[in-house]
Amino acid sequence: MSSEPDAAAAVRDRYARFARDEAPGRSELYREWAAGIAAEPGTQELLARIPATHRQPPLVFAVTRLLGAPESGYPDWATWLHAHADDVIAECGRRSLQTNEPLRCAVLLPALALIPGPIALLEVGASAGLCLYPDRYGYRYRRPDGTVAALDPIAGASPVTLECELRGERMPPLALPDVVWRAGIDLAPLDPGDPQTEAWLTGLVWPGEAGRAARVRDALALAASDPPMLVAGDAADTIARVAALAPPETTLVVTTPGVLAHIPWARRQAAIAAARAAGRWVTIDAPGLHDGWTRPIDLDAWPGGFAVALDGEVLAAADPLGGWLEWRAEEATLPR
Repeated sequence: MSSEPDAAAAVRDRYARFARDEAPGRSELYREWAAGIAAEPGTQELLARIPATHRQPPLVFAVTRLLGAPESGYPDWATWLHAHADDVIAECGRRSLQTNEPLRCAVLLPALALIPGPIALLEVGASAGLCLYPDRYGYRYRRPDGTVAALDPIAGASPVTLECELRGERMPPLALPDVVWRAGIDLAPLDPGDPQTEAWLTGLVWPGEAGRAARVRDALALAASDPPMLVAGDAADTIARVAALAPPETTLVVTTPGVLAHIPWARRQAAIAAARAAGRWVTIDAPGLHDGWTRPIDLDAWPGGFAVALDGEVLAAADPLGGWLEWRAEEATLPR
């Protein structure tokens, strides 16, 4: 199987960008691997044999670790990769980035707090459904002055406590949503109770990200104790069908936390339209990812991170994985 024209150059540019802009501060090992690939044409040609939609750096790196690659410097890793090229290419073709980070609930929560309940929650790109339990997690929001705002489920302390840094001068609304029904859509849903799911999702955690794998394991155990309904399907084609199953007395909320970037542009717009037609829509996306915002985002004035929005109205800037939140809405009053 030969690579398509210019695919190796695309690999070089993508991995150089990852090494420069994405890995620093999160994973020194991944930065080293990506920089090595960006400087080595032979490895670029090898990775160009993987379909373009399955060769993102975090996916390729997670697959190699899953298959037994040494978590050491680039020369050792590259030697292993070339010796197991066919296995890596095949496994990458079967896999997709299904990063399931429950910490994203910490930045979804203020948007959900603005929606009257009871809520029927439907997530697109749900993976194993770990972002479908915002009402079951505990939260610790650290304000700029160092004080902490704490929220815990009514039933008591949760096995999963999410810590988020609040930035800026505005305080977001913080209240647990009343979720009475939860469902997810994914091209290949994962069973939260399956040990292989735990192996894959913890393998998607980047080396050096302290505490994240343990958080995923604890959230998987919580989800396995009360599994959500997970449906295999394409977002645009499936949202309306699954939404119709929600209890009629609820407010249906469709969430798309960090998933729209993995949907091709035409289908991305269709997914947004389907989400808005089904009910309320909460998303976490890069500001320039789509034109589903109610008003244009001034990218020059944007403080960094992704945009958190309710029905297209941008409420906050946030870390893509939920580590920090800067509330930007002029008014943040809870509905009466």
